[in-house]
Amino acid sequence: MDLQHWLTRAVQASGEWAAEFAPFTPHPSHHVDDERFGAAFADLTKRLRDNYPFFHPSYVGQMVKPPHPAAVVGYLAAMLVNPNNHAREGGPATADMEREVIAELAAMFGFRRHLGHLTTSGTMGNLEALYVARESHPGAGVAYSADSHFTHARMCRVLGVEGHAVPVDRHGRMDLDALEDLLRHERIGTVVLTAGTTGTGAVDPVHEALALKARFGVRLHVDAAYGGFFTLLAGEGLFDRRPWDAIAFCDSVVVDPHKHGLQPYGCGAVLFRDPQVARHYRHDSPYTYFTPSDLHLGEISLECSRAGAAAAALWLTLRLLPATREGLGQVLLPGLRASRRWADLLRDSPHLTLYQPPELDIVTYFPSEPTLAGVDEATARVLSDGMAGPDPVYVSTLRVDSDALTERHPWLVADAPNARILRSVLIKPEIGDSLEHLHQRLEGLATGRSPRCPVPPSPSARPPVPTLSR
Repeated sequence: MDLQHWLTRAVQASGEWAAEFAPFTPHPSHHVDDERFGAAFADLTKRLRDNYPFFHPSYVGQMVKPPHPAAVVGYLAAMLVNPNNHAREGGPATADMEREVIAELAAMFGFRRHLGHLTTSGTMGNLEALYVARESHPGAGVAYSADSHFTHARMCRVLGVEGHAVPVDRHGRMDLDALEDLLRHERIGTVVLTAGTTGTGAVDPVHEALALKARFGVRLHVDAAYGGFFTLLAGEGLFDRRPWDAIAFCDSVVVDPHKHGLQPYGCGAVLFRDPQVARHYRHDSPYTYFTPSDLHLGEISLECSRAGAAAAALWLTLRLLPATREGLGQVLLPGLRASRRWADLLRDSPHLTLYQPPELDIVTYFPSEPTLAGVDEATARVLSDGMAGPDPVYVSTLRVDSDALTERHPWLVADAPNARILRSVLIKPEIGDSLEHLHQRLEGLATGRSPRCPVPPSPSARPPVPTLSR
């Protein structure tokens, strides 16, 4: 699609709608002449060059990529009106669009009935889910994986509930034996399961946790902020589909359309399987909710002002790329396949070692040094050197403790309490065409060793990285 053309049409459409109302003279305080604006705009565009190329296949650092052009046009078209989706009177059209996209996301997770809304982030969505959990189980604690997002522990403190970190297994998934022991000895009301951890993309065994839900009466909340849209590919044979199918039987789920849903930042979503949890949001406002509606979005949300433009952007995107295997699923599939290909390349590499097999599209690996201190130093060098020169590559790092590293790779010498390893997020489908070049660049960056450093074991001499169990 021609982005410039449709951006112009969005501005024109807004002007045509505004022309249907009585004319008025804008207040002179708003006036800025083009010369002054041009100077300020030149400064802005210059400042914006101080960014990483999130759009480019060479950038595999974080969970960032530009939004789809349809989302950009949809956002601009609604932003010119600037609706507020806190209440329907703040934006009737975008409030309806929000309900429609929430219904599509609920269907994606298999929720037959649902209550939900868009949020400004996955963090805010998780806060809302834990708020409802606290209201549903007063005085009870919350359990979450030790590898879950750090904000779960922080949100427990905000909500005044006791948080419990549960150990993970050698694949980075929640250890359900440890969870069961915790449930037997502590008063736990809610268990947070992660479908795609931020560090490695690990998926907790949601399907196996359902038995604990039945036995102990706990709520199950799924933090699928990063991985949620992979449920569209659960039948492709590239990963175990059972955790994804089990989400339909959990109490709540969070997903971030501003990641794999191709949206600009400021678009998360929280969904509840039982619409009756709306009672926990009940409040009265004398200055809003004056238009007829069964339940306003503001009456099922902790947030107040929310950009209606976010709903419009997602609505327009899903009209073109629906939340189906044939729609958004085809955008996710290349990165998923590339992660498997890269894992194979890393297993055969003399210079890089696969940390653990990827479940989704996040690949973790490290320079093949024999000691943790050496791994950490080499990782830092690859990170900084990779961004320099005419052919840059952008990766990120993940700090891993010595136990986790040596459990997966017993040949490593644990001469430090932890080490940074390399981490790449293959969130852009274009990565499939540039993966081999990326791998070769990183291998080259990893070879700058000190002559005093012992030669690391060859791939054939190292114990194989354990495969992920199904």
